[in-house]
Amino acid sequence: MEKFSKVKELLASVEADAEKFYNAGNSAAGTRVRKAMQDLKVLAQEIRTEVTDKKNSGK
Repeated sequence: MEKFSKVKELLASVEADAEKFYNAGNSAAGTRVRKAMQDLKVLAQEIRTEVTDKKNSGK
């Protein structure tokens, strides 16, 4: 559950940069959004692995 909380925090922290990029055309904010999305991808994969391991260990 800890990693899921990190996902929520990451999304909340990148929201302002996403707004700056899409609404104001700020290129630097776009770079920060891309980095955050990569971090999100890594976290999501870690969560998927944990869920699969936990699911399979219960059998």
